[in-house]
Amino acid sequence: MTTAFALGAAGFTLLFGRVADLVGRRRMFLIGMAALGVSSLAGGLAQSAEVLLAARAVQGLATAAVTPAALALLTTLFPAGPARDKALGLNGALMAAGFTTGAVLGGVLTGLLSWRWAFFLNVAVAAVVLATAPVLLDADVRRERRRRVDVPGAVAVTGGLLALVYGWVLVGVLLLGVFWLIERRVAEPLVPVRVLRSRGAGWGNLAGLLAFATETSLVFVLTLYLQDVLGYSPLRAGLTFAVLGAGTVLGGVVAPRLIARFGARGALTGGLLVQAAATLPLVLLGPGRSWLLALTFAGGVANLVAIVAFLVTVTNALPAADQGLATGLATMSQQIGITVGTPVMAAVLAQGGTTWAITVNAVVALATGVLVSVAVPPARSAVVV
Repeated sequence: MTTAFALGAAGFTLLFGRVADLVGRRRMFLIGMAALGVSSLAGGLAQSAEVLLAARAVQGLATAAVTPAALALLTTLFPAGPARDKALGLNGALMAAGFTTGAVLGGVLTGLLSWRWAFFLNVAVAAVVLATAPVLLDADVRRERRRRVDVPGAVAVTGGLLALVYGWVLVGVLLLGVFWLIERRVAEPLVPVRVLRSRGAGWGNLAGLLAFATETSLVFVLTLYLQDVLGYSPLRAGLTFAVLGAGTVLGGVVAPRLIARFGARGALTGGLLVQAAATLPLVLLGPGRSWLLALTFAGGVANLVAIVAFLVTVTNALPAADQGLATGLATMSQQIGITVGTPVMAAVLAQGGTTWAITVNAVVALATGVLVSVAVPPARSAVVV
């Protein structure tokens, strides 16, 4: 079921983000929320594995439509600069709080009632959003000329991303190479070559992908440690990571201030380096747990600072007309990082144990921070065309 969701969520975000630029971001957001509500209701009522699997797949597609459209609505509402930085910081804090609350609440609902209530909770959220969004969101601006969707490019990039998520790395790389060739030749590309060559968009998204991959995979490793070594129940382990959730919320709050002082590149670099510094001492895991919580809290703060700075970097790299594309790329990086990071870390864990897995995790965060300091341009202003 996880794979069914991940395939849609990671494979279609770039396409749906670009489509949102073409047909309207509010329209795409509302369509995605409706699909999320219907698929969640179907999952909650499912009486067979096939229906449940299909519901999860549609949930993934709905997430791929909603997330970049919502972010694009946010970034076009606020111009590049302090206002956008604060909005993206608040968005990151709210998402972190929602993720942590959802994980804990989902475990409580599953334990006290049934796993079906985790789906029904999504139905209630979707209903509230669909009732209020048409009133709160401005109507889409009509374009004088409707641009065509680059179908060959869409097929190639979506197929490549799906292959990567599914583990067919060589096929994925081949299809993404085909995508690059297509984008260089078509009149109206899905992703213009100037975007593919942009240092801010390119290196920024790679940094975002690795920021998500390292933190989510670290949670996986520490969860196994808490349950297998310390004997925690799944619910108690989940509640322990509420400390990490609190750290990520704080990170979203302080990120705009750090970006204002050090720039997006400086905040992105610093966030990754502090995350690495908070991760490496975890190789000394032992019976004591107070410092474990302190380090995961610090790592959570640093990781969210890096994520907000990554979003500022990649959205500032593109003009307002391409914000759906920018947020589609950012969401794609997020979903691939989350999807691929844990299996890779699981393989490292299986080969070398907990100490080796944590060391690799810290080294990746450190190397990413150093790479950002060299490769990402320092400018914070948006591209104007």
